[in-house]
Amino acid sequence: MTIIIAGTIGRSGVGGQAWTVLQYLLGFRALGHDVYYLEDCGISSWAYDWDKSEWTAEPDSPAAYVHQCLAPFGFGQHWIYRTNDRTLGMEPGEFIKVCERTELLIMRAVPLWVWRPEYDLPKRRVFIDVDPGFTQAAMLSGDKGLAEGVARCEKRFTVGQCVGLNKCLIPQALGPWTATVPPVFLDEWPAQSPRTPANAPDFTSVIRWQGFRDQKFDGAVYGQRDRSFPQYFSMPSKVDATFRVALLGTPPETLTQHGWEVVPGEVISKTAQSYREFIQQSRAEFCVPKHGYVAMWTGWVSDRSVCYLASGRPVLMEETGVSERLPTGLGFLTFKDFDEAVSLASEIQGQYEWHSQAARTTAEQVFSTNNILPKLIADAMT
Repeated sequence: MTIIIAGTIGRSGVGGQAWTVLQYLLGFRALGHDVYYLEDCGISSWAYDWDKSEWTAEPDSPAAYVHQCLAPFGFGQHWIYRTNDRTLGMEPGEFIKVCERTELLIMRAVPLWVWRPEYDLPKRRVFIDVDPGFTQAAMLSGDKGLAEGVARCEKRFTVGQCVGLNKCLIPQALGPWTATVPPVFLDEWPAQSPRTPANAPDFTSVIRWQGFRDQKFDGAVYGQRDRSFPQYFSMPSKVDATFRVALLGTPPETLTQHGWEVVPGEVISKTAQSYREFIQQSRAEFCVPKHGYVAMWTGWVSDRSVCYLASGRPVLMEETGVSERLPTGLGFLTFKDFDEAVSLASEIQGQYEWHSQAARTTAEQVFSTNNILPKLIADAMT
């Protein structure tokens, strides 16, 4: 098959976002498919230039970042970055020919805000929601552009594992929604030795403190990490371990005053390679989801966490309902409150090699592209 993945690598400008798309590109290619990357900004490009510390409407910088992320993996000629006025990467005519032979167009996380005639050419279109609950509530709250984009897709997927369960509060806007998980391409995320260097931080994560506004829906307010993280501020004082966060969106003092180590998120995430190195040089992940993921009992799973698991790095995550759908307890552990977080962090420290091996096994059995992507294709094309 010919498959196009649409995403936001250039506009995000961070390595973690690049990896969310690379997992699909690499995974589909390994399965024998011909894959391309599309980033369509619509009216104009709008991205933050980390090197110049300023916003830019010129597409050259984000397009260069797309090429920087994709070319090392052999996709240097398989991408297009476009606005209404400019196109970089593939020539428009060449890309239209790709659309003519495409069986599947996948829109990950955001729709194509400007719908061009060639986007009607692929046989099927699907949308993958990575903000379960927030995406659906936004559409019901009047986000016309998002709703129109999702409505153009024949199938809709979400990383909210609990969608459809009675306890889950994900609104059924433009459904039905089918659960999927973030895939990880194991060849590029090999298991690391459980015998980590002596200076390796025990628990790390890469987080954006507040990515967008709180979402109000059906009389409730669903927030970001600024609402969920404070209850875990004192973790470093309760566990004999180092806690280090690559942080975006709030001053370092928000965490350092509580004993956390903080490194600049924009530095750690500057490239796909630096992002991978940060994860692989950690011993485990301590993951606090957005407040809304927990409050709506979405079953959210992080595309970052699957990279930790594949690297043989245990993941300790606040419960979002995911344990109702996926295997947890070894390598991938969930907690419901502060005391349980402290207890499980100490357990990981005391039985690290066991949990490290279990983490890799979970990645192989649950999140591998070889397992996830064939099912995604089958569901999308049915």
